Amino acid sequence: MAKETKGLVLVFTGNGKGKTTAALGMALRAWGQEMKVLVLQFIKGGWKYGELIAAEKLGPNFEMRQMGEGFIKDTGGNGLEAHRAAAQKALVQAAQAVRAGEHDLVILDEINYALSYGLVDLKDVLEIIKSKPPEMHLVLTGRNVADEVVELADLVTEMREIKHPFAAGIPAQKGIEF
Repeated sequence: MAKETKGLVLVFTGNGKGKTTAALGMALRAWGQEMKVLVLQFIKGGWKYGELIAAEKLGPNFEMRQMGEGFIKDTGGNGLEAHRAAAQKALVQAAQAVRAGEHDLVILDEINYALSYGLVDLKDVLEIIKSKPPEMHLVLTGRNVADEVVELADLVTEMREIKHPFAAGIPAQKGIEF
């Protein structure tokens, strides 16, 4: 029986923890199947997250680019403009990578946040999705996914928070959150 490759558009969204983690698990699975993986992080930046250290060790078929300025919280004026400029640069790289078709799996980590904060335009994100080569898998993560993105997706999973250690005053834990 011949195996047919149909590149999927997958979305991990919701208020619960695990969106990036799910995408990275998928990336590790794809890499294990000798697929070429690219992860572009739209918001994360400035920290040396554990996944960055791991990606460096996985070799040339697993590339992760931290493109953001870090978490957005009460950012106004020039601070928001720095986030917007970084997100626009990430968007250009995403469009180029998707159109080039050199990767089997491309993850646009936290792109839904970038959309909901107005750092990138919905029409540009939709164009990237529509320009995806037929055999490429494309993953979009982050809260507040746009209805138009959901409509184009093949799979949408919503992470729902039931309980989180932050509520009990437990800080972010190495190896779990970073």
